[in-house]
Amino acid sequence: MLNLVLFGPPGAGKGTQSEKLIDKYQLVHLSTGDLLRSQIAAQTELGLRAKALMDQGVLVPDEVVIGMIDSKLRENQAAAGFIFDGFPRTVRQAEALDDLLSQYNEQITVMVALEVDQEELTKRLLLRGQSSGRPDDQNEELIRRRVSEYNEKTTPVAGYYQQQGKYVGINGIGDIEDIFQTISNEIEKRHS
Repeated sequence: MLNLVLFGPPGAGKGTQSEKLIDKYQLVHLSTGDLLRSQIAAQTELGLRAKALMDQGVLVPDEVVIGMIDSKLRENQAAAGFIFDGFPRTVRQAEALDDLLSQYNEQITVMVALEVDQEELTKRLLLRGQSSGRPDDQNEELIRRRVSEYNEKTTPVAGYYQQQGKYVGINGIGDIEDIFQTISNEIEKRHS
């Protein structure tokens, strides 16, 4: 089973590359944001708990998110693998994910980080903001703050996977197909 963590700051191209990876490797996409929304819409026990917390402006605790991921893993045991999007964001979450996967005799195969410099990210997000209408992609100061926060919070997670020999940094600037081929080559080195 191929279990991939896809990392990158806002505007790095995660959405574009994850679609291509899902198609090529027949992966189940596990986006924590999507999971939260679907569990809330389905009014599951975890979804109702998450909604109550979100309504109070409180972050959903790791154990609730892990519970939702566990539910998705159980539903898709015949899957070729999973692509984790937006999770883990902290070392504690990475450790919890490792513990959960070990219950299924699985582990993270590779953590791919799309690396794009601050100026390119700002340019991409401002362009995306013009076409998408997303207010968070139209304010340069807000964009820089989001990227800075991403870098601060996720650098330790990258280090966690580096210690396991699972981290791969990929230049996220260039032709979409070339970047995809580089990611695919790195996956195939680790997954047979």
